[in-house]
Amino acid sequence: MAKIKTRPWDAAEHLETAEDMAAYLEAALEEGDPALVAAALGDIARAKGMAQIARETGLGRESLYKALSPEGNPEFATVLKVVRALGLRLRAAPEHAKIPAVDSSQP
Repeated sequence: MAKIKTRPWDAAEHLETAEDMAAYLEAALEEGDPALVAAALGDIARAKGMAQIARETGLGRESLYKALSPEGNPEFATVLKVVRALGLRLRAAPEHAKIPAVDSSQP
């Protein structure tokens, strides 16, 4: 029987368009796991080029690799800088199931 060669799957290799990147980040945000969000940002940054993102954010490339790893814990300011450098935008939307209806007939 022949051995099958495998290699680790790397999300960064499959993030080709801005839409791919936005959908990937959106899926990570929906999970609600900060480590997953940081790792997703790292994957997207690697897809675009970590050196370019480092230049645009004014942060060190190595510190970005560390902060945007699954074990990283980036400051929110770092997350915002990276998101902007990636050409993405974070948005807030109501979570309808948790927000009570508002009676507009009441003053």
